[in-house]
Amino acid sequence: MADSIFTKIINREIPSEILFEDDRVIAIRDINPQAPVHLLVVPKTAAYANVSELAQGDAELLAHVVAMAQQLANEHTGGQYRLIFNTGAEAGQTIFHVHAHVLGGDLEEGTLAAI
Repeated sequence: MADSIFTKIINREIPSEILFEDDRVIAIRDINPQAPVHLLVVPKTAAYANVSELAQGDAELLAHVVAMAQQLANEHTGGQYRLIFNTGAEAGQTIFHVHAHVLGGDLEEGTLAAI
C-alpha cells in the first residue's frame, strides 16, 4: 500500500505548516479548512485506519491525541473546540490514517454550526 499524505508529511516528503510535533504525533493546519480554525492531530504511526482501531490498539496514543487537541485548542481557540474523527468513506473519511480534526473559531458563521 502506498504511503498516505500524512506519512509523507511526517517524513517531510510533502511540506506542511507544522504546529506541534513530538515522538508520537504531528499537528498541522488542514489544507481545506471547514472552520475558521481547522487543525489536524495525526499519530505518526500508520497502523490504525480509524479511531476505533486506535482505541482498541493503543488507548494511550488515543489519549495523547486528545490531549494534544486540547493543547492546540487552548493556543488557537481559547480552549473551545470540536473534536471530530471521521470513520469510513461514507462518514467523510478520505485518508485512512487515523487523525483528529480540531475545529474552532466562530463556528456560527461556518457550515458546522448545526452539527
